[in-house]
Amino acid sequence: MTDIRRSTAAGLDLVAPLFDAYRQFYGCTSDIGLARRFLGERLDRGESVVFVAVANGSGVGFVQLYPTFTSIGARRAWILNDLYVAPEARRQGVGRALMDAAKAMAEESGAAWLELATAKDNERAQALYRNCGYRLDEKYDRFKLKLS
Repeated sequence: MTDIRRSTAAGLDLVAPLFDAYRQFYGCTSDIGLARRFLGERLDRGESVVFVAVANGSGVGFVQLYPTFTSIGARRAWILNDLYVAPEARRQGVGRALMDAAKAMAEESGAAWLELATAKDNERAQALYRNCGYRLDEKYDRFKLKLS
């Protein structure tokens, strides 16, 4: 059975290895120290919310959300920035459980919406997101300015 917990800086031992694996999935070099520092700073400063999925005492997945706001709606909103499930825990409902925890937290905070982005070729993730009720935004194009 998988337990979903809201992570704290004290719980980095469970989530940092998953965050490091997530970064490796996207082509980054493994750096567990960087993973611990980055997550620890976000959690200590209240700059993100992290939920970790725990099975048999080990972290098997996580989701990280960043707060933002909608000026038009004059309310809080959340960006679901990171979702990762360890390969051995995939197709067991862990991703869905993490998505459900993120949604519940966003609703409890009174958020207007929860937003995420994924690679155009990540069909597996897109299927999960659609199954969770997310819809592709056909009204707005998002632009990004890359900085050094």
